[in-house]
Order: sequence, then C-alpha cells, then structure tokens
Amino acid sequence: MPSIPPVSSAPAVRWGDWLHPAVAGLISVIVNYGGTFILVFQAAQVAGLGPELTASWVWSVSIGVGVTGIILSWLSREPIITAWSTPAAAFLVTALATTPYAEAVGAYLISAAAFVLLGLSGWFERVIRLIPPGVAAGLLAGILLQFGIAAFGGMGIDPLLAGLLIVAYVVLKRFTARYAVVGILALGLVFLLVQQRVDLSGLRLQLAAPVFTMPVFSLNALLSVALPLFLITLTGQYMPGMLVLRGDGFKTSANPIVTLTGLGSLLMAPFGSHAFNIAAITAAICTGREAHEDPAKRWLAGMAAGVFYILVGVFGVTLAAVFMAFPATFITTLAGLALLGTIGGSLAGAMADAKTREASLITFLAAAANIKLLGIGGAFWGLVIGLLAYAVLHGRLPQPAVVPAPLNKGVN
Repeated sequence: MPSIPPVSSAPAVRWGDWLHPAVAGLISVIVNYGGTFILVFQAAQVAGLGPELTASWVWSVSIGVGVTGIILSWLSREPIITAWSTPAAAFLVTALATTPYAEAVGAYLISAAAFVLLGLSGWFERVIRLIPPGVAAGLLAGILLQFGIAAFGGMGIDPLLAGLLIVAYVVLKRFTARYAVVGILALGLVFLLVQQRVDLSGLRLQLAAPVFTMPVFSLNALLSVALPLFLITLTGQYMPGMLVLRGDGFKTSANPIVTLTGLGSLLMAPFGSHAFNIAAITAAICTGREAHEDPAKRWLAGMAAGVFYILVGVFGVTLAAVFMAFPATFITTLAGLALLGTIGGSLAGAMADAKTREASLITFLAAAANIKLLGIGGAFWGLVIGLLAYAVLHGRLPQPAVVPAPLNKGVN
C-alpha cells in the first residue's frame, strides 16, 4: 500500500472553512440520489425484492459509500468522494431479471474481492500514470460536457426554474463568485418549496434495518454478473474518477482507494450493496474551486458528503425518496452549473499543450459522443480512442508519468 501524507501535515481548519465544502458535498449527494438512484429501485423491482430487502440495499450502499469516503478523505486530506456504481446499477436492471438474488449477492462478493486484489497489486495506479495530462483533461471535459449541456437544456422543459437558476448563477458570479453555487442551491430549494413542487407532508423518518442474504456462488452468476460488474465499474467509475482527482491536482495513489472501496463492497454485499467506488461526475463538484479556494481544504467536502450519505443510509428509503422527488430539471441544472468551472478548466488543460492538443481534442470528442459498445460505456472508449490517436500521432505509446509530490507539499 502506498504511503499517505500524515494527518498532522494538513493546514488548520476553522469553522468558516466548512460552509462551501459542506454545500459541495450536499450537492453531490443530491445529484447522486436525485439523478441515478432510481436505477437501484428499478433493479430491486426486477429482482422481485420486497420493501425490507430494498431498504437494506439502500442502507448498505449508502453507509458503505459514506464511511469509505470519510476514511479516505480523512487519511489523504484530499476530497475523495465515493459513490455506488451507476453503470453497474443500470446493468443490474436487466441482469437481475434472470439471476436469483442470492446468486447475485455471491457475484457481488467475487467482484468486490477482485477489486481488493487489484488495489493491492498496484497495477491500476501504473495504468493511470500512463495517461498524458492533456488526454486525461480531454476525457474529463468530454464526460462532463453532457452535464453542462443539460443545465441549459432544462430551459426547454422547465424554463422558469432553469432560467431562475442560470440567471442567479451569473449574477452571483459577478458580485460574489464564492457564493454562487451556495446561492443557487438555496434559491432553488426555496423556489420549489414555495411552488409546492416538493411534497414533504408525508415524510416519516424510519430507521432502515439491514437484512443479511446468504450468498450462493454459481458459474452462471460469475460469468453473467460478477465479470461484467467488475469491468463496468472499473472502466465506467474508477478510471474517470481517478482522472477527476488528478485533473484538479490531487495525487493520492489509486491503490488505497481501490483496496478500501473493494473491502467496503465486500463487507456490504451480503446486505444488498452491488458495488461502490470512487465517484466521477459528482466528485468533480467537490474537487474544484467551487468547493474551496484553498485546494488543501477541499477534503472537507469529502467528509461532508460522507456524513450526508450516512444520514440517508440510516433512514433508508425515506430520505432517498425525498431527493428523488426533486424535479429532474433542478437536478440537471444544479449539477451542470456546479460543474462549469471544472469543464472550463478541463478544456483549458486539454488544449494547453500544442504537442498533444489534437490527441486531446479527439479524446474530448470521443468521450462527449458517449459511445457504448460491448456493454462498456463512453468514458472507456473515449480514453481508448484518445490513447490510440496519441500513439499514432507521436509514433509511440505514452510514457509513465513521474509520481508528483503529495498535495500537502504544494498544489497549484
């Protein structure tokens, strides 16, 4: 396992430092539950799970994500946001239709164990170092582009809500840039409550109870669930998630992240958690300037997000349902505006070096096209196409990057 900068080396934290990281963490949690968690409920319905097993799934994945995010952010002093595997949840919507639930749990365990071995091997970190910075920036910009477009696409669906958020963001950026994201979150919530578009009258906080399922191991589940689950999570979550961290100047090795999230998935699988990992899109909300002006204090966003995840997990389906009740336009516009700074920074990074500019541009366009082949998502194919373009244009494969200094020794 690689060394992690000691906790004592981090700068002192004051109460005033928590506001923006906490808001960034809250927005990332809202976007995760409001944007993609419906896939978990759809997969549970396809599997024929009752309310108790469904609530256990919500409990296990939320608690697991929260605890691992807090531990990793605390130890590394970097904003390491963890999340459930969204592409894997989409895959399970179809896979659980033909796989008994106990066998699926066995497949979750096998996939999680494979991630633990991957993290301990150090192989994944070596692959990450091969990716040129410009190509990595182009990949991230391409992945996030759809979220930026969706922020303005909401004008055609809910012009009043989307227009209010966009105008408020621009005005706040002009007069108090630091509070722009905080302001649009607060304004949007007030607007929805005044218009009675979020009904909290029936909200009853009920504690979730984990339900243990004895795993069953089968060759069919190994090949049809465990293997695809591993590959989809690796290419669709871990790869772009690590590039988000590197793009914003954070240098923690991938090895402890993969190992710890794999261990967490291993422990939570019998209670229903399919897989959790480093986040990609929602992580970008917490790793950029919007989370804190000082990069050395953005780890607080990882801590805050972890706390919010645990709160949702404790109350199971109840709070998750509240976040999913937010209008889709609110979620997409909020996410897109919160990611504008990261999108702009990634585009600037992709185009900065004239020698790699064309390969970076190809990566950006390929990732933005969101190609889906062989059950693997656009982030992987965008990276593959970009690396191939780099190899052809430069007549050689990328060379391993020199391991940079840890964040606490200086980040630009």
